[in-house]
Amino acid sequence: MRLKNIVILLLSLFAFSSGFSQEKFTLSGTVSDKKNNETLIGVSIAIKGANAFTTTNEYGFYSLTLPKGDYEINIRYVSYETITEKISLTQNVRKNYSLIEVGQVLEDVVISEKNKTNTRKPEMSVNKLSISTIKQMPVVLGEVDIIKSILFLPGVTNAGEGQSGFNVRGGGADQNLILLDEATIFNSSHLFGFFSVFNPDAIKDLKLYKGGIPARFGGRASSVLDIYQKDGNSNSFHMNGGIGLISSRLLAEGPIVKDKGSFLIGGRASYAHLFLKLSNNKNSAYFYDLNTKLNYKFNKSNSLFLSGYFGRDVFSLNQSFTNTYGNSTLNLRWNHLYTDKLFSNLSMIYSDYYYGLNLDFVGFNWDSGIKNYNLKYDFKYYLSNKIKLNYGANAIYYDFNPGTINPSNSNSGINFKQIEKKYALEPSIYVDAEQKVTDKINVEYGFRYSMFSRLGSSTKNLYANDQAVTYDSDLKIYEKATPIGTEFYGRNKSMANFNNFEPRFSVACELAENKSVKASYNRMVQYLQLVSNTASPTPLDVWTPSDSYIKPQIADQFAVGYFTNFKDDAYSIEVESYYKKIKNRMDYIDGANLIANEAIEQVVLNGEMRSYGLEFMLRKNTGKLSGWIAYTLSRSEQKTPGRTATETGINNGNWYRSAYDKTHNLAITSSYKYNKKWNFGANFTLQTGQPVTYPNGQYTYQGITVPSYGLRNENNLPLYHHLDISATLTPKHNEAKKWKGEWVFSIYNLYARKNAASISFRQNQDSGQNEAIKLSIFGMVPAVSYNFKF
Repeated sequence: MRLKNIVILLLSLFAFSSGFSQEKFTLSGTVSDKKNNETLIGVSIAIKGANAFTTTNEYGFYSLTLPKGDYEINIRYVSYETITEKISLTQNVRKNYSLIEVGQVLEDVVISEKNKTNTRKPEMSVNKLSISTIKQMPVVLGEVDIIKSILFLPGVTNAGEGQSGFNVRGGGADQNLILLDEATIFNSSHLFGFFSVFNPDAIKDLKLYKGGIPARFGGRASSVLDIYQKDGNSNSFHMNGGIGLISSRLLAEGPIVKDKGSFLIGGRASYAHLFLKLSNNKNSAYFYDLNTKLNYKFNKSNSLFLSGYFGRDVFSLNQSFTNTYGNSTLNLRWNHLYTDKLFSNLSMIYSDYYYGLNLDFVGFNWDSGIKNYNLKYDFKYYLSNKIKLNYGANAIYYDFNPGTINPSNSNSGINFKQIEKKYALEPSIYVDAEQKVTDKINVEYGFRYSMFSRLGSSTKNLYANDQAVTYDSDLKIYEKATPIGTEFYGRNKSMANFNNFEPRFSVACELAENKSVKASYNRMVQYLQLVSNTASPTPLDVWTPSDSYIKPQIADQFAVGYFTNFKDDAYSIEVESYYKKIKNRMDYIDGANLIANEAIEQVVLNGEMRSYGLEFMLRKNTGKLSGWIAYTLSRSEQKTPGRTATETGINNGNWYRSAYDKTHNLAITSSYKYNKKWNFGANFTLQTGQPVTYPNGQYTYQGITVPSYGLRNENNLPLYHHLDISATLTPKHNEAKKWKGEWVFSIYNLYARKNAASISFRQNQDSGQNEAIKLSIFGMVPAVSYNFKF
């Protein structure tokens, strides 16, 4: 507490010495939805004539400091009524505002995304999507999907049809930090990538940071997807949900103490496997998840939040093979307002990703996963209307379980085995400033200082010349090195240490009222590595910490862009160009075995990665027809040169296309409000096919024709594209009834494009010739779902 007071004193002295000695007062408070008391993130608060402007933070709080006097305040938020009122500042004023959603006022008003480009803020490479927009987008099997929706943003692609995860600006899916109420989600997919783990009914806000990433975020090299759950309705009890072909969902929310506390609980489950049982099919695949949140406001300065998520997928083949995996999170948060200018948030967070296999046919069970425990304390200090400071600290403790083997019965003949667990600690501090330099120039700058320690109790393999991979100069291949000894490190003893300075900077320069150019630079360091040799993450992939052999990834990204709104903000254009370079990107030697590998360093080489591109986005924000067109021209490459002059490296040490390279990426999404009853939507996406390696020859061995392969990723899968449409019918609502419902009809892949998920090669048993086999997952998929609320 003494340190905090010293910081506040120094900041106050700085403010005074910077010319702020005139008598001033602070206007502060929260902004929320009037109907349910849900706080609103990113609400614009402007003071007319004073050139003062701010937005609400992640918890709906705002603060403005102004000279004594009378002002007119203007509060604006997408799809909500604008509030304009006069206010007299003769002392510090705490004032909360409640906004009314436009749809509650005028039934015939067209609600649009209107995600207006803010030309004043230095924030760039950031996309925000409202839940209402996401729910209008057609998706496979009629299931609303947050992860699939962000694939329509510039610079974001997927690894192919039905694949999990997403790729940002040429980076791997493992380089994305996915947060749900500040807790890390390690696997964002259900049913091996067909659906995401996020129940849209429970989500309040989401932002995707592709560049210019604020200093409070760290730990991943490419992007941050920051998602917040709803707090729950503290005015009255409500329920809503949906019934679909594959799954259904139900969410309940209401007050614990009216206007002071609320709860939210939502569940979702699939049931397609039940139809298999009717046909005596013993195979099954299903998922379920649960979202919960409790909050209580003790007084105007203290609020407590408890939120959690639990999800599981179960895949079974004839009851002899069962795969179970999923995430669990829990976050206890305390919001405290020290003064009208100093807001704080203390969080204690638990995240767990579990992967299990029950293999009855061989007589053992397999468990693996990763847990982390995160303690973080964040502050936002509104020094003045020109300077805002964000600062804080956090420490994450990791517990890695690479694998546990348990005999499933006493007759299995399998012995218990625990692959050695790994532990790590990642503390960090950060400072970030938002400053209005002139009326036309705004900057955001700061740094993050991160540290990482690989901890015992573990045994470290020792190798000759400290090289876990050897090179055979005669065969020109890399091979596993044989350990020359081992060294044991006791509990919490440091095995390897890293520390990195991560600067962040972005600037916005207004060329006119609705035009600006922006530029940004950020360094991100990723200490966790995903052990996977596939383009798309799979549930079996294992996370491992950086150590003496596997170095942390260090990413430097530069971006510059032009942003404009025109025709009274009805349209907006965003154009960005970026260049990103990553050191220490893991690459694998040919023939690497990654499953249950107790010495993963023996098949790994540290390489580098780079990506660069041009992104374009045109939005239509208002009117009956709204939506956007996004196009990205990009390149993603990696290189692993030889460690010495005699080594060839991977692909002869030359740059080669990464598995995430998509030269062209076009995405179009639109929504048309025909009348009060009908709303139509359409999506179109087109991407360059995923890089792959095809055979370039063949040879015969003992009468078997075997294909031979050339350099990595020299070929592509065929062009990927599909068109999806939807129609939403909202029957006329009887005002005497609280029940409201809507029917959603959709067709995924309207023209039944057979997109290749993969192409494999085999020998035809009849002709003896090699042949290519294309695997396609989806044809045309019609769906219908019913959504309701009361």
